[in-house]
Amino acid sequence: MEKLSKLLAKELELEGNTTRKMLSIVPNDKFDYKPHEKSMAMKNLATHLADIASWPEMILTTTELDFENNTHQIDEVNTTLDLVKFFDKCLEKSLSALRQADDECLTEVWTLRSGAQIYSEDSKYETIRMSMAQQIHHRAQLGVYLRLLNIPIPGSYGPSADEMTM
Repeated sequence: MEKLSKLLAKELELEGNTTRKMLSIVPNDKFDYKPHEKSMAMKNLATHLADIASWPEMILTTTELDFENNTHQIDEVNTTLDLVKFFDKCLEKSLSALRQADDECLTEVWTLRSGAQIYSEDSKYETIRMSMAQQIHHRAQLGVYLRLLNIPIPGSYGPSADEMTM
């Protein structure tokens, strides 16, 4: 059987291809768009989505993320091209880390916290899977933003309604 870390890398790469398609159509002139007052601005959502691709590498090389002492840095993004470049950099770091990972490290505990407040203590495997679920979740959110702006949506797991009418 193939190593679990290699299977995670394959899955991340497949999801990454879909995410890249979505990020590449975010219009520069709509970075401030918010569909609702409680929603993030499109730039913040898209940058967060791009950054999530870096999480598997961070999870594999650390034992926790503490929001009170956060050293995790996010690149400045001002254009769609910046966004895609940032995403590609994040994805490549994680793919490389997963391809080099020893499966034994996936059972180690990884903690998400803010100071003394612990949000989760799960295995690195579970946390990497959660980060992939977050990528899918935020990609779907971004799809709603784009749909509301009448921007054709690329398919995720087959053709989208937009691609079927082209």
